[in-house]
Amino acid sequence: MSTFGEIIGTGNVLVDFHATWCQPCKMLGPILQELAGEWGDQVKVIKIDVDRNPELAQKLDVRGVPTMVLYVNGKSVWRKSGVLPKHQIKAEIEHAIRS
Repeated sequence: MSTFGEIIGTGNVLVDFHATWCQPCKMLGPILQELAGEWGDQVKVIKIDVDRNPELAQKLDVRGVPTMVLYVNGKSVWRKSGVLPKHQIKAEIEHAIRS
């Protein structure tokens, strides 16, 4: 089993911090699933349940859900909370990767 640091350490990884009881998280899930399919190997999308991983959420200052954080080779380069439209997430992530 990989650690969080190993997972985000290589390449582009979009982390979706969510909770099972969160309605906006349930809305965001299918959007991120679609984007993961479109991005293929370019961006890995993972989900972290803040209720099951409270220490990690606290360490990374995740104060609300959903919160998305993009890591490029282990470094946080983009972060947004709340539900955004698919086209906006896609544009912002792709811009952050190119920068």
